[in-house]
Amino acid sequence: MSDRLFPDATFPALNEDLLETPSRDRLTAPAPSRHPPRILMLYGSLRERSYSRLLTFEAARLLERMGAEVRIFNPTGLPLPDDAPDTHPKVRELRELAAWSEGMVWCSPERHGAMTGIMKAQIDWIPLSTGSVRPTQGKTLAVMQVSGGSQSFNAVNQLRVLGRWMRMLTIPNQSSVAKAFAEFTEDGRMKPSSFYDRVVDVMEELVKFTLLTRDLGPSLLNRYSERKETAAELATRVELGAATGCGSKSSSCCT
Repeated sequence: MSDRLFPDATFPALNEDLLETPSRDRLTAPAPSRHPPRILMLYGSLRERSYSRLLTFEAARLLERMGAEVRIFNPTGLPLPDDAPDTHPKVRELRELAAWSEGMVWCSPERHGAMTGIMKAQIDWIPLSTGSVRPTQGKTLAVMQVSGGSQSFNAVNQLRVLGRWMRMLTIPNQSSVAKAFAEFTEDGRMKPSSFYDRVVDVMEELVKFTLLTRDLGPSLLNRYSERKETAAELATRVELGAATGCGSKSSSCCT
């Protein structure tokens, strides 16, 4: 008697030639990277005393203590999405940092039950793809928020949805700091508390996930549907070449 739940092992809808069975060998980096994890941090407020910025700075200190290389994007001067060309200096800066990074931290205040427009604008300026490069796909992400009142998770929940949409690996842990005005000293340092301990937890987890996954992009992000699409494009090109008399390996079409 077969141990299989479904003895009929036929797959009429599947292209078997394009199926890759996951294995430990495929998920083992032959030469792990040795440079520090590269983390980009975004915050969502322009206020002079911005608690999302102060929380970002506190998390950045922890990341550097854990051996990461950190960059913090200042959103001051970033235009609204589609209100300037993508050659705008602040847009170029943000996109270059996104391409440089291996992981990100997004930290937003909660305003009217949602992330701020400043936070969303930064994410909207990062494209899903630029030519063959996908600036966020497969990179790790940690999400945090600050609230002026009781603890809430509206902003971090929205940030998680965006992280999935940007095809990022959002870590399980997250930070939500309630009554943020009471959690920082006058000089901007975070006070000891359970909120602070959670920030430490989140940054530890982010570094661990980044170290585990940053070299595995070619395997983790290699999808059947995309291989199938690529194969179909190749088949179309070969058929077109045959119909026009151009060889499929030719670098230019016949004239």
